[in-house]
Amino acid sequence: MKKNNLVKLLGIAFVVAIISTGIFYGLFVNKLSSNTGSGKMLVVAAKMLKAGTVLQATDVKLVPWLGPDLPKGGFGTIEEVAGNSVFDTIGEDEPVLASRLASAHGGGTGIPAGMRAVSVHVTDSTGVLSLLRSGQKVDVQVVVGRGNGAGGGEATTVRTALEDLQILSVNAQAEQSSQGATLPVVTLIASPHQADVLAAADSGARVRLTLRNPLDDDKSGAASLSLGAVMHATGKASK
Repeated sequence: MKKNNLVKLLGIAFVVAIISTGIFYGLFVNKLSSNTGSGKMLVVAAKMLKAGTVLQATDVKLVPWLGPDLPKGGFGTIEEVAGNSVFDTIGEDEPVLASRLASAHGGGTGIPAGMRAVSVHVTDSTGVLSLLRSGQKVDVQVVVGRGNGAGGGEATTVRTALEDLQILSVNAQAEQSSQGATLPVVTLIASPHQADVLAAADSGARVRLTLRNPLDDDKSGAASLSLGAVMHATGKASK
């Protein structure tokens, strides 16, 4: 009799164990499934992609994306990015975003029809340069002279020559300019006339860029300002 009761108890324990295992397994699988994301894939760089790179299928790869939606400007297939041009360096394993690629209106180069891409050597502090990204808007200041005009030296004069130009790419690695200085290079999108102004400024003057608020499209048309005028105005203001 006792033996029969023991067999029954073992049988009941065995059934309970099976049921408990089933419940635990079901909960574990559901939890695991919920952590695998939405099944979406995200295109990322398979290696560092420099500005100007025309993307090939081997330049990118797909990785699982856990969120319900891809990041803004992200791509879910390699076919969507193949053939597009990079105009802002993308690091290895970084998402390939639309903001880092040439626009559809740029004909695969990021340059709209009727416009030109012009590179200028920029004399600037690393503070502003580090903020510059492709797609941002800048004003172009041209600085001529390095003195106050006394003793025959050319007086320093600055003028905002161009306003509201879009950055195509930024190369912070310095290179030799026509003036002998080693300076970083920024490529801007400009009209043919603006391209001539930039070329002249780059070859015979110092070029500085001022970063604009993305919502600011006003143009002041500022006149030339000499170092002497700045000092004179400062003297008046201090009184």
